[in-house]
Amino acid sequence: MPRNRMFDDRNSHKRTFFGAPQSVTSMVAAVLEPGLMVLSLLLAYAWFDQPVGRPELVLSLLVFALAFPGRDRFRDNLLAAATDIALSWFTLMAIFGLLGYATSSFGLFDTRALLLWALATPVLQWLSVWAGAHIVNHHANLPRSRRSAVVVGAGPLGEKVSRALAERRDRGIDFLGYFDDRTDDRLHEGAAPHRLGTLSDVGAYVSAHGVRDVYITLPLGSQPRIVRLLEQLQGTTASLYYVPDVFGISIIQGRLQDMGGVPVVGICETPFTGTNELVKRLSDIVMASVILVLISPLMLVIALGVKLSSPGPVIFKQRRNGLDGEEIVVYKFRTMRVLEDGPVVKQATKDDPRITPFGAFLRRTSLDELPQFINVLQGRMSIVGPRPHAVAHNEAYRRLIKAYMVRHKVRPGITGWAQVHGYRGETEVIEKMQARVEYDLEYLRNWSLGLDLQIIARTIRLMLFDRHAY
Repeated sequence: MPRNRMFDDRNSHKRTFFGAPQSVTSMVAAVLEPGLMVLSLLLAYAWFDQPVGRPELVLSLLVFALAFPGRDRFRDNLLAAATDIALSWFTLMAIFGLLGYATSSFGLFDTRALLLWALATPVLQWLSVWAGAHIVNHHANLPRSRRSAVVVGAGPLGEKVSRALAERRDRGIDFLGYFDDRTDDRLHEGAAPHRLGTLSDVGAYVSAHGVRDVYITLPLGSQPRIVRLLEQLQGTTASLYYVPDVFGISIIQGRLQDMGGVPVVGICETPFTGTNELVKRLSDIVMASVILVLISPLMLVIALGVKLSSPGPVIFKQRRNGLDGEEIVVYKFRTMRVLEDGPVVKQATKDDPRITPFGAFLRRTSLDELPQFINVLQGRMSIVGPRPHAVAHNEAYRRLIKAYMVRHKVRPGITGWAQVHGYRGETEVIEKMQARVEYDLEYLRNWSLGLDLQIIARTIRLMLFDRHAY
């Protein structure tokens, strides 16, 4: 089950709480990955002595736009990075293949150069990750780059922070220990051996040992002690960080903002603001348009099959909750003999007698979802996002599952992070819906265009090989 880790940045492309300034490696990776894709294309054309014209420039711009920002893989396992690069690149090539087929534009490009580009790009990306990893590790181990850190407060929150700091040793962080006024038996388990002193000792210790970072994890009820501690540390050059105890809250895109000089802490916010919103919507429009053109003959065949297999309409329209919880109408090919959209909607189950034989095939292959690409063009849905549930189900689950409605801070999707992890179809026990919601929230915390492409690729694989849906 995914968890909300405030300090877990082992995958450094993910956001951390308060939206900390982007690291140098993240900034480099953001441009390096799409830049290498474009450079590889230009080098492939140069290899075959082919001129770079307008089609190649347009392709370069599309590649850069779809791949930006690149992921920071410099601290990933090299084998895992290779797998991720290969999957992301294959997905991107599949999208361009569909675009080329739909627009009949393959003839505009040199086939040899495109083939060389397709083969060389992931190799160049992996080599850049390999080189970057060596540079990052070398820099982190330089004496001048290492930063010593202490934690004030040896409670559960202090232990979480210390563990996160210890895991960042390969990034140049040296965790020294705790400061706390309580007796050893009242400290968090395992913290006593690492106690360096009481709160009155912090200032002197920081000055004497050249400590660079101080993390304060005291509860807000300890405000007078925090004020006295800050007064001690004003005579040092240490960087000070206050860690609020928000582990009981489902943090989505947490960040610190400035509102007319007043610091405002964002705890639950949509990832689709500013350029992210533009990138998400444009990618939805482009991909949905291309897919609808390609699958229109298949949709006509399915529509005919639905009509001939049982009486009733071809398209089933059901009310769902969309962006910000607003009610929307979602389209599906009808798979049942009944049309349920009232205050009580029974979920489909295995061997459900309401499902027609042709409908069972559509549900097993997810072909019943194809009309939802029209919902994407309408702006009601996205290709990737939390799956929309019937309004009746939402009303029930919002009272049973913590942070359930947070998943409605984005447009619902045809497929999602939960679905590619096996949480699709019937949720006969509350634990299954809780797990689905956790994956949906994890998607909101870590969204990127690359993650969307990965989900699309995994969904295609499930459609072809998964036989457990109904």
